[in-house]
Amino acid sequence: MVSIHVIVTFLVLSILVPRSYSFNPIVSLSPKSDVDLLEFPLNLEYLEAEFFLYGASGCGLDAVDPELAQGGPPPIGGKKANLDAFTRDVILQFAYQEVGHLRAIKRTIKGFPRPLLNISKEAFAEIMDNAFGESLHPPFDPYANVINYLLASYVIPYVGLTGYVGTNPQLQNPTSKKLVAGLLGVESGQDAVIRAMLYDCRNEQVHPYGVSVETFTNRISILRDKLGNNGMKDVGLGMRMLEGPEGRALGSVLAGDKDSLAYGRTPQEILRIVYGGGDECVPGGFFPRGAHGRIAKSYLDTII
Repeated sequence: MVSIHVIVTFLVLSILVPRSYSFNPIVSLSPKSDVDLLEFPLNLEYLEAEFFLYGASGCGLDAVDPELAQGGPPPIGGKKANLDAFTRDVILQFAYQEVGHLRAIKRTIKGFPRPLLNISKEAFAEIMDNAFGESLHPPFDPYANVINYLLASYVIPYVGLTGYVGTNPQLQNPTSKKLVAGLLGVESGQDAVIRAMLYDCRNEQVHPYGVSVETFTNRISILRDKLGNNGMKDVGLGMRMLEGPEGRALGSVLAGDKDSLAYGRTPQEILRIVYGGGDECVPGGFFPRGAHGRIAKSYLDTII
C-alpha cells in the first residue's frame, strides 16, 4: 500500500514541477520491482523495432525517431530485406508498432538508451546453425527473401510475448498491468501473423537447404526451449497427434500449452535465449555487450 508520505510528496511535486517536465506517477508510486519489470522488455522492443525497421525500409530507429534511441549505438548489420509488397507492408506496420511500444514504456518509466544490437545475417546464421546442430551451406541470410525473413522474424517476437506473459503476474500496480496487457496484445498479434504466413507455406522447401518451413520452425522452437532451460514453452508449426489443440489437431498455427494458454518465461530464460548461449550471465547473440536495465545487469555483475 502506498504511504501517506509518498502520496503527499507526489501531490506537492505535481503542483511545483513545471508543466514541461514529464513527471510520471508510475515511477514514483510503483514498487521498484514494477519499474524493473517494465524496464527489462525495452531490450526486446529495441531489438524488434530495429529488425523490422531495417527489414522493411533499410533504415532504423535513428532515422524514424532518434530521441527514442537516447544516443545508444547503432545496430550491427541491419539491411533492407528482399520482400514482396504485401510482406513489406506487414513488416513496416510491425516496425511502427514497436516504435509505439518503446514510446509507451518510456512514457511510463525512465528507461535506458538502446543497447548494442547485432541483427546481422551472421547473427541469424549462427542461430540457424545451432538449431540444426550443423553449419548450413550457404549460411542462412534473413534478408535474402520473404521466407528467410519470416523465419528470422519467427525467432524474435515470440520471446517477447512469453516475457510479458511471465511478467504480468509479478506486477503490483494496476497501471503497470494495463501497460503490459496492451503490449502483450499486440506482440501476440504479431507472432500470430508471422506464424499464419509461415503456416500457409509450411510444406515448402527453404532454398537451398531442402528442408521444409515447418521443420525450420520446429528446430527454432526446440532450440529456444533448450536455451531457456526450463521445460517446454515453445511449439513449432508441426506437432504430433495428441500434442495439438485438445489432442485433435496435427498443426499448431498458434503456440499454447495443453489448455491453449500462452507460455510464460522469466527474464533469466529470455536472456539465455537472446544471448544465444543458454547463460544469462554471458552476453552474445543479439546483445554482444549484454542487455540493459537493472535485471539484466544484475546477472552481468555476477561475472565481474
